[in-house]
Amino acid sequence: MDIEDFYAQNEDRRVSAEFEFGSEWTDRNGNVYELSWVENTGELYLMLGPDAKITIEPLFGDAVGYEESTEDLQVKVIATIPTIDAVENLLVGWSDAMVNVGSISWLAERVQQG
Repeated sequence: MDIEDFYAQNEDRRVSAEFEFGSEWTDRNGNVYELSWVENTGELYLMLGPDAKITIEPLFGDAVGYEESTEDLQVKVIATIPTIDAVENLLVGWSDAMVNVGSISWLAERVQQG
């Protein structure tokens, strides 16, 4: 879904504090993602830029991107985690992991184990 639909579907998202956990996550196709957590909803989500191509890695249940470029930022909720402490515990080492090529695989492993 695009970022506007994401916020429109739940007003709690729009008024919530958000915590960013890096904007340089990559998949094996070279797509770049930003990772954020929404305090009011507990949603951990990836945001994919407008020039991204579809990823063939279904790491979070389905594809995040689209085959053609879109002007909108795309969002995929990958987990619901109730507290910032729990998010930080889950993502220990994220800043070091994020800079590696294909780092989204590290993230997917953490979320699946969490």
